[in-house]
Amino acid sequence: MPTRTASCTCGQLSIEVQGAPTGVGLCHCLACQQRTGSVFAALAGFAAPYQVTGSATEYVRTGDQGAKFIFRFCPVCGTNLFHTEDGITGRVSVAVGAFADPGFPAPQVSVYDCRRHPWVQLPPGAVAFKKDPP
Repeated sequence: MPTRTASCTCGQLSIEVQGAPTGVGLCHCLACQQRTGSVFAALAGFAAPYQVTGSATEYVRTGDQGAKFIFRFCPVCGTNLFHTEDGITGRVSVAVGAFADPGFPAPQVSVYDCRRHPWVQLPPGAVAFKKDPP
C-alpha cells in the first residue's frame, strides 16, 4: 500500500498516511479562510492508520452544525497540518499543500461554496455545496 508524507514548513511535524485519499475537497468557509490565510482550504481525507511525528499544538473549533474539529499545527513554524473531528475515530484530514506534490489528486467536492471568492474556479467535475453536504 503506498504511503504519503505531509510535513510542516520547518519539518518538525509530519504525518504519514497510507493508501489513496478517501476524498479531496475544498472548504470556502470564512473560518477556513482565516485559518489558512488563503481564500479556501484544500483538504484530503485518509483512513487510519496514520503516523504523526513531532509535536503539535491543538486548536479546537466548533463548526456550524456543532461538530468539534481539532486542528494540529506546528508550534515552531505555525503550519496548520491536519485535523480530526472529536468523537470520530479512524479518520484524518490533511492539508493538501503540505504534501508538496503537484500531482496530488484534484478536489472532487467544494463546501461552503456560498463563500467562494468569485474568481476561484473549481476543477471540472467538482460537486459544489452551498454549505455542508447533507
